[in-house]
Amino acid sequence: MHAVRLETLKLRFQYASHLENRDATCQLPKFGEGESVTDRVVVTGLGVLSPIGDGLETFESGLREGRSGIQFRPELEALGFRCQVARVPEGIEKLRDQYFDHVTLLGMDRYTTIGCIAGLDCWEDAGFSRRPTTDVDWETSVVFGSALGGLETAGKTLTPAMDAGHVRPLGSVIPERLMWSSASARLGGLLGLGGQVTTNSSACSTGTEAIANGFWIIREGRAARVLAGGCEGYSPYIWAGFDAMRVLCRNSNQTPDRASRPMSASAAGFVPAAGAGAVMLESLPSALARGAKIYAEVAGAAATCGGQRNGGTMTFGNPEGVRRCIHRALAVAGLVAEDVDLISGHLTSTAGDVFEANNWRCALQLPDERFPLLNAPKSLFGHTLGAAGAIECVAAVLQLKGGFVHPSLNCEDLHPELAWCERSVVRRCIERELGVVAKASFGFGDVNTCIVFRSYRN
Repeated sequence: MHAVRLETLKLRFQYASHLENRDATCQLPKFGEGESVTDRVVVTGLGVLSPIGDGLETFESGLREGRSGIQFRPELEALGFRCQVARVPEGIEKLRDQYFDHVTLLGMDRYTTIGCIAGLDCWEDAGFSRRPTTDVDWETSVVFGSALGGLETAGKTLTPAMDAGHVRPLGSVIPERLMWSSASARLGGLLGLGGQVTTNSSACSTGTEAIANGFWIIREGRAARVLAGGCEGYSPYIWAGFDAMRVLCRNSNQTPDRASRPMSASAAGFVPAAGAGAVMLESLPSALARGAKIYAEVAGAAATCGGQRNGGTMTFGNPEGVRRCIHRALAVAGLVAEDVDLISGHLTSTAGDVFEANNWRCALQLPDERFPLLNAPKSLFGHTLGAAGAIECVAAVLQLKGGFVHPSLNCEDLHPELAWCERSVVRRCIERELGVVAKASFGFGDVNTCIVFRSYRN
């Protein structure tokens, strides 16, 4: 707890000048300034392999129920981790055999397997067939990212063999398992896609950024469709560095369902997790021409970096960069602050939660009583790192389409500096028609991404 207090004091010191004069630090473009979206982009497919369920139906029921998927992990205890709780998708070994043959799996790290399952589900949900074909779909691109890629393969297979002088027996598939573009490349091959097939990696902003990049690809007329998302595997090799940083929760090993506590006064670090989310983005003319179902519209998107200046560091965001990202996404969407019904927060259960909420408050410049609803997906299933934004975008679209707002767990003791948004924090599932949902993610490197989803109207 001493380290957590030191982290909190450090962040407060960095941010103090911004909180003292909120209005003075918000000299940003007015809402509505900048470009407006002329080529409409819609969501026609979703796929998810999450810590609270595989597939859309199970995932949505988990959101509505406020189901905590966090568990005690004996292997973390055996390895001497301070944090011994986590959440990973169940039954991956059985599930992967239903999707891929043995030869294909030889070239796939866990993160690739998880990402491809979500991507293939998304493809089918969008109304396309997975049957093998010799044709190339020249109008579909892929942007699928990961924050930490094939560290499981590097730690468990490559490094021990190399250190022991056993390089030759490694075989020829190790590069396929290690490369950060493994998921996107594999999806491109499985589905025969001929547009740009690429990956991105922007720490915990990766999944949201991938979808934002897909939005721009379609808007610029470079593809009719983009399969976009993020994935992250589960491995002590991925989580060890965060445990060493003391940013993982370590005081709830005996009560795992209480470990992830976004916005809480007793928050003590994030809970590591794994999973993947995928979104099929499509130009509106393409979707209408093939009679596709439409979940929602992507009205706007933006990505910024705070330059690690004015309070921003490698691990903490420059407040102005965050606010500019929010403003830009709304400006591209042609919307104003009052249009936002729900904010799906990044909210990791660390000291940064207070600053995140206050950045939204400052960016939107709304009276507290008119601040949008706010929920924290990571309270349910922990932090899936590079997959987080993609999974949470799937959740955002499901809430928008389904007319509900999922609860945030374990924030009954709201941080005293967040008393102003007490009425906005959603603690139980509510049925509510939503017009606009804003989803933002923030990552190491002082990077930010915000996407604005809007209910679809002809």
